[in-house]
Amino acid sequence: MTPSLNPLQQAQQAAIAAARAARAQYRAGKVAPTAGVAPGMTQANMIALPRDWAYDFLLYAQRNPKACPVLDVSDAGSPRTVLAPDADLRTDIPLYRVWRDGKLAEEVADATALWEEHGDLVTFLIGCSFTFETPLQEAGIEIRHIADGSNVPMYRSNKACRPAGRFQGEMVVSMRPIPAHRVADAATISGRYPSVHGAPVHVGDPAALGIADIGRPDFGDAVRIEPGEIPVFWACGVTPQAAVMASGVPFAVTHAPGHMFITDVADSTYHV
Repeated sequence: MTPSLNPLQQAQQAAIAAARAARAQYRAGKVAPTAGVAPGMTQANMIALPRDWAYDFLLYAQRNPKACPVLDVSDAGSPRTVLAPDADLRTDIPLYRVWRDGKLAEEVADATALWEEHGDLVTFLIGCSFTFETPLQEAGIEIRHIADGSNVPMYRSNKACRPAGRFQGEMVVSMRPIPAHRVADAATISGRYPSVHGAPVHVGDPAALGIADIGRPDFGDAVRIEPGEIPVFWACGVTPQAAVMASGVPFAVTHAPGHMFITDVADSTYHV
């Protein structure tokens, strides 16, 4: 006789089922940002590179862990990850970007042909700040892009990452407007998740990050900032895409900003 599950186990199973259902939708062709999807499950950024470039990127990530916290690295040519054993990294992300010679060449909903074109791609899954949005919401802090059904705004900053091998570039940051009296709470809550970017890198004046117009993000959508709210900036897993551009990488596949890989791992796994 199978023992009955307690409420916590039931909730965990329901969350994993939601993650798998979302991936099945993306595999079937649905394209949409993943913020707020499968609450409680870790989301990840993705970059796949030819084996020849993989070590340089691994070193780049190791030297810039705030922006590029690595959660898993695939074997060369493999579309599999221990973070979701039944998933396929070629199909289970809503939208992919294809980079050639450091320039965005196209966006596709299915990257299978690209794995066939380059049989030795090494895939890196990198922590995403979407992961700690559920704890923020549970604390009563509104996540504006989820509330408004848009993509999170992301900006290229003036913060240079530490170079490694052939990789260089600047940190990309994501922004969420937070009521002034809840900024400390947001920093404390997100700071407990260092594997998915952790605490903010900047609070307040966007110009200090080299952002000339907060209403014109480099990636994602602009969001409204209400009176009494302060823009709060976190390191962002789109940073590798800025490095691809700055470094003229011959070939890479990434997720499209805001369109993440949803894992089978509970976000509480990365809580410290």
